[in-house]
Amino acid sequence: MTGDAMQAVTSPSPKATAAQHSMTEAAYRKVTWRLMPLLFVCYVFAYIDRANIGFAHLQFRRDIGLSEAAFGLGVGLFYLGYMLLEVPSNLWLQRIGIRLTLLRIMTFWGVVSVSTAFVRTPMQFYFARILLGVAEAGFFPGVILYFTYWFPAARRARVTSLFMTAICVSGIVSGPVSGLILERLSGALGLNGWQWMFILEGAPSILAGIAAWRCLTDRPEQAKWLNAEEKQIVLDALRREAALKETRAPKSIWVALREPRFYFLTFAYFSVPWASIVVHIWAPSVIKNSGVTNFWHIGALSAIPYVVGAAAMYLMGRSSDRRLERRWHFMVSATLAAGGVVLLPLFAHDVGALMVLLCVATAGYLGMLSLFWTLPPAYLKPAVAASGIGLISSLGQFGGIFAPTVIGLASSRLGSTAMGLYAVALVSLLGGMAVVLGVPKRSVSEQ
Repeated sequence: MTGDAMQAVTSPSPKATAAQHSMTEAAYRKVTWRLMPLLFVCYVFAYIDRANIGFAHLQFRRDIGLSEAAFGLGVGLFYLGYMLLEVPSNLWLQRIGIRLTLLRIMTFWGVVSVSTAFVRTPMQFYFARILLGVAEAGFFPGVILYFTYWFPAARRARVTSLFMTAICVSGIVSGPVSGLILERLSGALGLNGWQWMFILEGAPSILAGIAAWRCLTDRPEQAKWLNAEEKQIVLDALRREAALKETRAPKSIWVALREPRFYFLTFAYFSVPWASIVVHIWAPSVIKNSGVTNFWHIGALSAIPYVVGAAAMYLMGRSSDRRLERRWHFMVSATLAAGGVVLLPLFAHDVGALMVLLCVATAGYLGMLSLFWTLPPAYLKPAVAASGIGLISSLGQFGGIFAPTVIGLASSRLGSTAMGLYAVALVSLLGGMAVVLGVPKRSVSEQ
């Protein structure tokens, strides 16, 4: 048989290749539509329960005697509780699966969120925030780990971006709803508006945890809703990716801890909560200080940046997947976040300009968040991913402790948040540079 004939026998025809591609896309569409809607809803509730403190801040400071610095400390204490349990939660997820993990996490945080309605002193507020962090610890890194059980790296930027669009939806929903609750339910049944907000926005998380336990599937091997061919497509892609990482990725978490790039990645993630604090926690106060006094109007305006951020995050993730390029996309997002934040003090009394800058900052922050979480799974082997992802996420949460404390102290001591916002912009830029300069392109293995 001639060489040409041999090639004709061994090479797949264009029709066969197109058919295989079509089957692969159909399999991943099925996986995405089966898993994503419920995980998406859970993340919407997570961010509503985490960030609604920014709206409570407009009303409850006088009720429990809270200064700006004390409020900033309370916001940061959430991350203290959060970081303590992220690694143990991810390691436990490997053993018990996503269903039981989300049942534990979501029912606990729903109860804690509802209970926050009844705090009476700053110390009780601090305790409630620590408990909420403990309750929610492991949710986000757990879902990121869960995605590695189903999707190869080349698909994860799109999937992660889609999942993180829940942050945008939470902002779009919680802003107007929280503002309306504060405006209309104050005094109902003897409770303040901020108390009703915690109760009404915390309770759905308990139901979502029960739904996750009943409806999700832990691993592709257990997916009765995939046929044998679809299951093989998913498993083969994961095996190929594992083989690709075998020669490049660290063999254990202890080896990873000896590599500088692990710490560059950790610092990059440390920079992400700095921008998020401005977007999620201080934005309602920034809008209020510009002259908007109606709570519902503040909530409606705070939803606009999330609409822009959702579109920007999707386009950035799509571009990153198409080019299989993560590092410079992250840098561009960090630059947008820094640029939006650093100009806020200059336009403190111009609502229109403030909204444009908040849109830019939100787009940059969401781009940083979604793109960052394509890097550790592409860099770490499956055996190291659970502890590695959990540890990077846990250490990165120090940013969530420092950022609100810095902004709160700047506001209390200097009478302005400007210096705190400049610090946020600087850290965001340094985080982008950490990825570009500290994580070589060759260390990120993707197909």
